[in-house]
Amino acid sequence: MPTPNADVRVLLAVQRTVGSVPGAVRTARGLSHLGEHALGWIAVGGLGAALDPARRPQWTTVVVGAVGAHAASIAVKRVVRRRRPTHPDVRIGVGVPSKFSFPSSHATSTTAAALLIGRACGLPVAPVLVPTMLLSRLVLGVHYPSDVLSGAALGAASAAVAVRLEKAAS
Repeated sequence: MPTPNADVRVLLAVQRTVGSVPGAVRTARGLSHLGEHALGWIAVGGLGAALDPARRPQWTTVVVGAVGAHAASIAVKRVVRRRRPTHPDVRIGVGVPSKFSFPSSHATSTTAAALLIGRACGLPVAPVLVPTMLLSRLVLGVHYPSDVLSGAALGAASAAVAVRLEKAAS
């Protein structure tokens, strides 16, 4: 059996601890479906735009930011081409649309959306939502810690770009 590097050791530790909590894998799968292709975040932004006309530009920015972040992560994945975890001790808990893991698209779009949702509604949702999504990708064994951390950084940058675009358009 190969000796795990630091990324794999952290991944395995998360699976042994957080992943062993009753309901953790089921919850992680639910988050996986919510974040798939940023569709859940697009829906949240669309609902916000429909239900909160006074802040429609900010809610529209949630959609633009989530879509842009997802697109950015896909572009980076196609350049980097890092394979998903393959260590024999890693438990894979969900199907994935591609074989590439860096950066995590879920982490990227969730971070962008959470920052922008917080901006639109005035609540700090990112400190709760982002770590939860990042951990879920590790619980499911489909990403390395460096994938989710890099995805979160790309998502934060994507959110900043979306805000700049919104301001430039107004």
